[in-house]
Amino acid sequence: LASCLAHILDRLVAYNDRIPLDPSRLTRFHSRAAPAISINDYLARIVRYTSLETACLLSILLYIDRVCAAHPTFTIASLTVHRFIIAAVTVSAKAICDTYCTNAHYAKVGGVSCTELNALELELLRMVEWRLFCQKDTLQRYYVNLVQQHPDYRLAAPPA
Repeated sequence: LASCLAHILDRLVAYNDRIPLDPSRLTRFHSRAAPAISINDYLARIVRYTSLETACLLSILLYIDRVCAAHPTFTIASLTVHRFIIAAVTVSAKAICDTYCTNAHYAKVGGVSCTELNALELELLRMVEWRLFCQKDTLQRYYVNLVQQHPDYRLAAPPA
């Protein structure tokens, strides 16, 4: 699932990186330079060191859609994607999972300071207007769309 998510995020970043950066529209999610780690490797690292649940990965897309709907000038681009991912993972794990890591742990795994992650978390919560949950069928649609968009994966036929 992480590779499917990375594939769609790579496509989104490639598209949005063509949009000229407007300094008046910088957000807390903007970094000064794009991290050297690929989105796929970043997600793999997060999954490996946080035991992230599937619903949390799917929630990253949900939060992207909600933020972009509420803030049309916000884009997921090479300067925002990594910081958005670690904030979304932190928020979704706390909202969905029975057990989750500390912010210090998520920050270490994500390559940001704990203070910065705390600020990113709060900013994301504000941007999604504290709406963290969705129906199971919504996450299922996100999953189906992810798999359909990846060239190497196909959905299995339902059992007969």
